[in-house]
Amino acid sequence: MYFIYSVLLSIAFLILLPRFLFDALRHGKYVAGFRERLGYLKPLPPSKTPLIWIHAVSVGEAQAARPLVNELKARFPATALAISTTTRTGQELARDVFKNDAVRVFYFPFDWRWTVRLTLKAIRPSAVVILETELWPAFLRECSNQDIPVAIVNGRLSGQSFRRYRLVKGFISKVLRSVSLAIMQTETDSDRLIGLGMDPNKVKVSGSLKFDAGVLPNPASTTDYFSERFDLRKTPVILAASTHPPEEKIILECFRQVLGKTSETRLLIAPRHPERFNEVASLIESSGFDYSRRTEPKAARDAGSRVILLDTIGELQSVYSLATIVFVGGSISRIGGHNILEPAAVGACVITGGYTYNFQTIVDTFVKANAIVQLSPMPEAEAGQELTAVITELLDDSARRDRLSARAHALVNANRGATERTVRLLEPLLLSSSPPVTEVDSLRVQNVSTL
Repeated sequence: MYFIYSVLLSIAFLILLPRFLFDALRHGKYVAGFRERLGYLKPLPPSKTPLIWIHAVSVGEAQAARPLVNELKARFPATALAISTTTRTGQELARDVFKNDAVRVFYFPFDWRWTVRLTLKAIRPSAVVILETELWPAFLRECSNQDIPVAIVNGRLSGQSFRRYRLVKGFISKVLRSVSLAIMQTETDSDRLIGLGMDPNKVKVSGSLKFDAGVLPNPASTTDYFSERFDLRKTPVILAASTHPPEEKIILECFRQVLGKTSETRLLIAPRHPERFNEVASLIESSGFDYSRRTEPKAARDAGSRVILLDTIGELQSVYSLATIVFVGGSISRIGGHNILEPAAVGACVITGGYTYNFQTIVDTFVKANAIVQLSPMPEAEAGQELTAVITELLDDSARRDRLSARAHALVNANRGATERTVRLLEPLLLSSSPPVTEVDSLRVQNVSTL
């Protein structure tokens, strides 16, 4: 079955190659780190120091890894860390966030046996920690063959993913045998993984790391920069975060209607994917609104621009505290939603669409606590009308906004602690996989810099 998987993966790669090339030429996607994806990495210097390889697929996982990295450094100060990502945006964020913590930040290899072997030879991990639930069969099998323990942390398995995996349950159950430990976010996630064939004795529940990631401090200088440059503290600000098409079009039309009732409001749009920044800029321009882009040179008009385009990576979390209302995207366009915890952690008033299956348990918890406003699942045109009505109501009712904000903030604080629980569960696995460390090795790790 592994051979069939490898053949199918190769066929899929060849079929998608024209699209890869198109995206590479148009947006620069997939070109960055292509050699690394093929396993051609500069080997780390020989060392007896144990190394933990942490894999965080994209931006969301890289953000969630921040408290985990901090806790691992505190608990295992003589252990080195290497961070991999799959996406370019995740790579850019990881290189910035973990530049002082990791000996290497690199791209995860394509899931062929030979690329995986080359990468493992270059990194030489004592253990691998995978955030969320990335099941790469060839990678997991090769780690097992080389006696490298692999742990899934902050694991989640949506109903949609569970149903897809069940179609190949026999194969997935074999893949899961290569996982040494799975630390899932909820009991539902745990039950689904066990239902796919994971050994129940290897499955634990710790809660979501994103509750802890949301309360990590962000540079006040970045928040102050936005506040001063765009003069955001004097008027209400609607922030549309992590948006997908057609959500930008919907939010712009919604904003136009809101302005008819509340003329002082400003709109800040932060698209999810950087390759769409220019596309969204064109959409804003065609809407007739005067606007500014974060990446453009500072100008006098910035303080009065009706719409602001946040076209950078890694700064979104710093502007949540400046927003009067935050709409979290990917939830009207049926992407499955994005992380609501970061805005909730700073006490923002949060709205999300009706399609949030990627974070269903978390969203359900907030809805039950009346700590968030969630639209009903509906066609996009109708969702735009409901979003307009909700935003207008919240702008007029500061008391309700304050109640939602306070409940959201309290709920995040009440659910903190997943990071400490996760590392405690990881400790036996990491200690058993690590060779003895000498004082010299420990000093070497503490002084190594990102290559």
